[in-house]
Amino acid sequence: MTEAHYHLVVNHFPIIGTILGLGILVAGIFTKNTVVKNVAYILFCIAAVFAALSMTTGEGAEEVVEDMPNIGKQIIHEHEEMAEKLALVLYVLGVVSLLGLYTNIKKHSKAKLVSFLALFIAVVAVFLAQQVGTSGGEIRHTEIRKDYKVNNNETRTQEEED
Repeated sequence: MTEAHYHLVVNHFPIIGTILGLGILVAGIFTKNTVVKNVAYILFCIAAVFAALSMTTGEGAEEVVEDMPNIGKQIIHEHEEMAEKLALVLYVLGVVSLLGLYTNIKKHSKAKLVSFLALFIAVVAVFLAQQVGTSGGEIRHTEIRKDYKVNNNETRTQEEED
């Protein structure tokens, strides 16, 4: 397997795990259920680990695809820049989630505050994850780019399609 293959294997979990974790955390806050919140925290920690794996395999994936037709270094660079921001936010979310687990286990008075902090960070992470996922998809799926070429090399914009 190539680095690109490894990247494709691991890069979806930071996005999907964060979205699922956000939903679970909201449910835990709404129901005031500590166990449900802890499940969200664990998902966030796993998403942070997979973010690190995605960042590690991303460079190798770049080397594999950057010279392919219709790819180019600019679109990869934009994806990489967004992915670095998401990874940083997920690392912070992972640390806050560890703190949330600790405060829940110890029944600390600040546990509720930590859950709302994690909620805020998770919302930011999901917003960034959407951008990273879209920009990553655009690398090989030219049909989802804002400006893409149709069969007769005519450029169409997304607005013209709608």
